[in-house]
Amino acid sequence: MIIPYKSLAADTLKNLIEEFVTRDGTDYGNYELSMAEKVSAVESRLSSGEVVIMYIENTESVNIVERQLLANS
Repeated sequence: MIIPYKSLAADTLKNLIEEFVTRDGTDYGNYELSMAEKVSAVESRLSSGEVVIMYIENTESVNIVERQLLANS
């Protein structure tokens, strides 16, 4: 189920994005970005619809995923 990012409280959204960008395996290329830059990049992608917040019922977890991946599933 896709959760509209605007439906989340600002603090909840910020915490979700910060948790997402600090996960192991999150790669930002050959240079390091600050936490603020990473958060801003994800916020921009959410705003443009490129990525969405997905609630996965069977694991009761939330993830940020590329919308294009959902279309290919």
